[in-house]
Amino acid sequence: MPPPEAQSLLPELVRALRAGGSVFAEDEAALLAQAAGGDPARLAGLLAERLDGRPLEQVLGWAEFAGIRIGVAPGVFVPRRRTELLAREAIAACAPGAIAVDLCCGSGAIGAAILAARPGVRLYASDVSAASVACAAGNLAGRATVLRGDLFAALPGGLRGRIDVLAVNAPYVPSEAIAFMPPEAREHEPLASLDGGSDGLDVHRRIAAEAAEWLHPSSTLLIETSSAQAGASAALFSAAGFTTRIARDETRDATVIVATA
Repeated sequence: MPPPEAQSLLPELVRALRAGGSVFAEDEAALLAQAAGGDPARLAGLLAERLDGRPLEQVLGWAEFAGIRIGVAPGVFVPRRRTELLAREAIAACAPGAIAVDLCCGSGAIGAAILAARPGVRLYASDVSAASVACAAGNLAGRATVLRGDLFAALPGGLRGRIDVLAVNAPYVPSEAIAFMPPEAREHEPLASLDGGSDGLDVHRRIAAEAAEWLHPSSTLLIETSSAQAGASAALFSAAGFTTRIARDETRDATVIVATA
């Protein structure tokens, strides 16, 4: 609930956001007013950022994910609600004391969801982006080892052959499709978190080729994709020796490849 001094400004905020193309103007106005804490100058600044196209979550500094408030910073991929399916499947795969890795972790949202549901898990999170690593370290607050590096190169060698659950939200947007994404994504989120190459599966290929040597026998690998790419992505992991199934959540338009070693 916005502070009383900000509530009188809500109609003006709603009008401005609608004019800027927001389809959730009322909800966004309330969140911006609440974040400003009654400071008109701060509210004006937040509104200007939003009207400039910055994702609402980056403007607010947080996103809701799996019932958790996840800190989000400029230059960091904003966690999507569809990725809650990936987190849910990863949580289901985590036995007590499991070693889990949140690869391409971005803000660390998947890892945070795992730890909230399975506090005994030993979690590692990694990303190639320095901004993402800093953001994930804040969200995981000393409860996980957060590392910077390119895919498996970020992980300590001692994890080789010991990972029980590998959760991955790697980029999977085909390069040519990025131009058709909303401006919020293509202009304010890192290209490396979106661009999956010509067919969107370049990073999936790399992970399929390297994953087996890092995973414990009977472990589970989970990777997000789109419904259109699911068959091709699953085939990559099947060819690498995994048994695969495709998990789907229609309400979130979410698709995850679940591969067991």
